[in-house]
Amino acid sequence: MKMHRSRKAKIVATLGPASSTKEVIKELFISGVDVFRMNFSHGEYADHKARFNIVREVEKEMGRPIGILADLQGPKLRVGKFADGPVVLKEGQTFQFDLNPTLGTIDRVNLPHPEIFAALVPGAELLLDDGKLRVKVDTCDAQSAVTTVIVGGKLSERKGVNVPGVILPISALTEKDLKDLEVALELGADWVALSFVQRPEDLIEARALIKGRAGIMAKLEKPSAIEQLEAVIEASDAVMVARGDLGVEMPAENVPAIQKRIIRLCRKWGKPVIVATQMLESMIESPVPTRAEASDVATAIYDGADAVMLSAESAAGKFPLEAVSFMNRIISGTESDPLYRQQIDASHAQTESAQTVSAQHDVAQAICSAMRSAAASVHAEAIVCYTSSGSSSLRAARERPDAPILSLSHDLAVSRKLSLVWGVHSVHINDPDDASKLATMATEVALSEGFAKKGKPIVIIAGLPFGESGSTNLMRIAIV
Repeated sequence: MKMHRSRKAKIVATLGPASSTKEVIKELFISGVDVFRMNFSHGEYADHKARFNIVREVEKEMGRPIGILADLQGPKLRVGKFADGPVVLKEGQTFQFDLNPTLGTIDRVNLPHPEIFAALVPGAELLLDDGKLRVKVDTCDAQSAVTTVIVGGKLSERKGVNVPGVILPISALTEKDLKDLEVALELGADWVALSFVQRPEDLIEARALIKGRAGIMAKLEKPSAIEQLEAVIEASDAVMVARGDLGVEMPAENVPAIQKRIIRLCRKWGKPVIVATQMLESMIESPVPTRAEASDVATAIYDGADAVMLSAESAAGKFPLEAVSFMNRIISGTESDPLYRQQIDASHAQTESAQTVSAQHDVAQAICSAMRSAAASVHAEAIVCYTSSGSSSLRAARERPDAPILSLSHDLAVSRKLSLVWGVHSVHINDPDDASKLATMATEVALSEGFAKKGKPIVIIAGLPFGESGSTNLMRIAIV
């Protein structure tokens, strides 16, 4: 079965209890999902393996590469347990956090994270239960911290703790994450998302472990990562704007501007970017989204995001198929607005200031820039990229051309990974023998996949010699 989306931006959907059967997963794909997310914060390995296998079955049946994103939990910090159930903290009261493992009281609770006490200083703040409660540190040492409650409320056991403005001396990969990572790679994840990235070194550490077996995605949810934003983006393969924890540790009113900044810098570096969290959250319980949610999704598309993501809406909600269908319609409606194309074109100049890393990179960038102009001049029906590593297709997508990008690769893993990227339709093919056969193959695939009609032009880009990563150096215009 041949099928392709008419829209450019992609949909990532999380699988969970509401979306575990083959029937539902297949319907989700048909309704618009391009990449499936497996959230390793929840579920057993057997559940993830079953869903992996189903996605690959659906991929085979539908004849189109499907990406899988394994999302690691990261160092989630939590308070301990209380002796008599939840406590109510009142504004102005003193409350202590410590390494004492005994059950908590109205005056204190265990915080089993010595790394927090190692980094705390008087005046620092702790946010509890997604920022609902706030305390300020009065005194602290390596074993405990005495705080004053600034914003009170009910505190239950195992609630999360955020430490804004403090870089904690911990890796982005916990013991659990290392086990989860190995399982995800064995199953064949195309992308691995690292939670609570604080600095570029977190990504370098992960890259040494992953060894090219999957793309590395940085989840941006810590102020420290935003402070080193460009370096973090440069060190990653893709980025997720994880607005949940980001909105806890930073003022909520700052998140929209940060989101736009992240998308703009990802465009500059040619890195795919996902906007995530609370996009259609009301659809966990409702068959239709709110008008504000529809506007939120549209804003991410107008800004040029590669993808938007559903979390609980598709994993545990009552209406997973409806959520995907609505997101698909919102994206399609936004992209059909003439203002959308104007904004994408207006933002193009901002991408041209990316740093040059080599002469080869200069040539590749010149080819892709010429490709964009040539496609517009001849009204090309498609841009066909032959790519070994995915770099040609990524560069083409960075240009945000009006024509769809048909990405041909002999490497199925590359085709799956590119399913996340704006405007890219991935096709797994055999290697062409030479450049002349590439043109024939490109026109045949463009025709068979429904991207071009006979007698119409397409633009082809590739790298010679074939199989050499990052060597984009050829452009050709061909007639189907």
